Amino acid sequence: MSVEAARAADAHNWIRVRGARENNLKDVSVEIPKRRLTVFTGVSGSGKSSLVFDTIAAESQRMINETYSAFVQGFMPTLARPDVDVLDGLTTAIIVDQERMGANVRSTVGTATDANAMLRILFSRLGQPHIGSPQAFSFNVASATGGGAISFQRGDQTVKERRTFSITGGMCPRCEGRGAVTDIDLTALYDDSKSLNGGALTIPGYSMDGWYGRIFSGCGFFDPDKPIRDFTKRELHDLLRKEPTKIKVEGINLTYEGLIPKLQKSMLSKDVDALQPHIRAFVERAVTFTTCPDCDGTRLSEAARSSKIAGISIADACAMQISDLAAWAAELAEPSVAPLLEALRDTLDSFVEIGLGYLSLDRPAGTLSGGESQRTKMIRHLGSSLTDITYVFDEPTIGLHPHDIQRMNTLLLQLRDKGNTVLVVEHKPETIVIADHVVDLGPGAGTAGGEVVFEGTVDGLRASGTLTGRHLDDRASVKPSVRTPSGRLEVRGASTHNLKDVDVDIPLGVLVVLTGVAGSGKSSLIQGSVAGRDGVVSVDQSAIKGSRRSNPATYTGLLDPIRKAFAKVNGVKPALFSANSEGACPNCNGAGVTFTDLGMMATVATVCEVCEGKRFEASVLEYHLGGRDISEVLAMSVTEAEQFFGAGEARTPAAHAILDRLTDVGLGYLSLGQPLTTLSGGERQRLKLATRMAEKGDVYVLDEPTTGLHLADVEQLIGMLDRLVDSGRSVIVIAHHQAVMAHADWIIDLGPGAGHDGGRIVFEGTPADLVAARSTLTGEHLAAYVGA
Repeated sequence: MSVEAARAADAHNWIRVRGARENNLKDVSVEIPKRRLTVFTGVSGSGKSSLVFDTIAAESQRMINETYSAFVQGFMPTLARPDVDVLDGLTTAIIVDQERMGANVRSTVGTATDANAMLRILFSRLGQPHIGSPQAFSFNVASATGGGAISFQRGDQTVKERRTFSITGGMCPRCEGRGAVTDIDLTALYDDSKSLNGGALTIPGYSMDGWYGRIFSGCGFFDPDKPIRDFTKRELHDLLRKEPTKIKVEGINLTYEGLIPKLQKSMLSKDVDALQPHIRAFVERAVTFTTCPDCDGTRLSEAARSSKIAGISIADACAMQISDLAAWAAELAEPSVAPLLEALRDTLDSFVEIGLGYLSLDRPAGTLSGGESQRTKMIRHLGSSLTDITYVFDEPTIGLHPHDIQRMNTLLLQLRDKGNTVLVVEHKPETIVIADHVVDLGPGAGTAGGEVVFEGTVDGLRASGTLTGRHLDDRASVKPSVRTPSGRLEVRGASTHNLKDVDVDIPLGVLVVLTGVAGSGKSSLIQGSVAGRDGVVSVDQSAIKGSRRSNPATYTGLLDPIRKAFAKVNGVKPALFSANSEGACPNCNGAGVTFTDLGMMATVATVCEVCEGKRFEASVLEYHLGGRDISEVLAMSVTEAEQFFGAGEARTPAAHAILDRLTDVGLGYLSLGQPLTTLSGGERQRLKLATRMAEKGDVYVLDEPTTGLHLADVEQLIGMLDRLVDSGRSVIVIAHHQAVMAHADWIIDLGPGAGHDGGRIVFEGTPADLVAARSTLTGEHLAAYVGA
């Protein structure tokens, strides 16, 4: 190879972006060094994710997908080309985002990471007594047997043969591998003192005015005018449990089915979080989940639990804390399965190394926090021998105690030192300072952002005067005086998950912060002993659901008072002012864009020619409120709308109150009609926070509200928490952010470690006492943070 050729190949040391315009990016051009750790900073909504995920990572994935045949591409998600002029020097991108793992009831930590698959093979080879193939240890495979005649052509003859088959699965037949059985509280389905025609049914959507009424009246299985308590056994069985039966009502062929199987298909088989709020409330009221008595919650059949290796069954192995399971696997020595054992040990050791050794493999994936999900996804990349890959991380420090952040930083540097390009979107100064290169976006959020305000080193960022640069070395000081509690909330004998019979009095009327390393039992204490009580409003980390038709105005309920105000002033009905109802543009059905499906190529979205993206029928836009039509109102930012609905002809107190709360949580820059699918993780959580703040409660519980917040916005959030407490409410916050800890009136620290090394209260008192004592990990890090 000539010298020139070598130089040409070695010259590709940069990822070059020219003219990026995704979402709110304003013709952004940057050069990102390869084989370095680059951190992207800026306030929430400044365009970091648009640049890193929607432009660089999306184009890398799209180009990889295009290397497959058209047939294979047909089975893959279609990705549109990002709105960018030039993208040069890309390498294969691996994305580790904050998306929560699926809340499927069958998904566990073990199934999501392939650890279960390896354990199943291990037990099918070494387990005694031997019960069958790896399927016999899977709680997702049911045992089945069957037989019958099959016909096939042999030459010019048709030959019949009898065949039988048998599958030995590991699924517990009672709970069908779910680990829990459901009981339905009949009193939540109907009022037995009333008849069906008298409105006995209390199930959402089951009214006697529509088709259900016709079916119940015309089926002939019972008298709809008789109170349900007077039904015979047979009639009650037909109402509740009758199997699907063909009936004829008013000359129409229909299928009648009992209420319970019908509910199981329509509501109970779905993920509870995905249901509409009123249906979710009904399901939570009507259905009780109890541990399956046959398998004791292990999900496995008796045969699968009977086969053991060194006295341990697969159910025991999955229930162990992963750090203990890794120690057990390390002691197994069996040459016949040596490669399998090595792979299993590597996976389990990666869990421990990444700080998730406190989990167990049977933990449902839906119960992991955003940070735990993200670290679980990282596991498969840690031991990889691939180099020259671009790893893209979305706030890898979420849900991490300052003690754990140091470990995460080490992992990021290890990935870089193997010769990879590591791109990290991050707000925490502890991770920003380890960067080789920093790209700061801003200067503001939403339409006020989308520009690169600084590129260079961390020292350069400090001296740059940008919002991030100014706040990088911010250190909150411990409050000189704390509030006096007005009462206390008693928790006695808390033993959810890893809690060790915890007794604690949580002071009321003050700002209480729960701290401790990831896995120490903070969420278990809140969810198990506080969240379900009367007057407690709990805002957890679960993702908010919303399609591209949902936006901040529909999600928060803001659109209702706005529609009513428009309707009242113009003397028409409110439904006209909904893009999902009568007022929708007929061409795009209120979506604002029309979609052209091109098979395996990316679907093309073009702005609707009829409404020009406004989503409403032309006649609706002739109605005005305060000189603006409905599409102009939805295009306003929260801050503009707050002024608009605060005074003058458009004054609408109900709308103004919701907009006030959105500004309070730092979302003043969002436009009311922006699709929820375009919001970042931090924005969605704060939108949820603003919505839940409207609920009447005495105690607010917030799970890591600083997630996705820029250093500058944390002050605003603390101000909001203070206002809540000053208005007479009690606020309990699970937090890892030292500024929130320093601002607390009372700190409850759990630990000392994670999993079975945690679950105890290691400190209760004021932040000043915690810093002075330095008796716990939290105390040491908080003392270092405030410079004590």
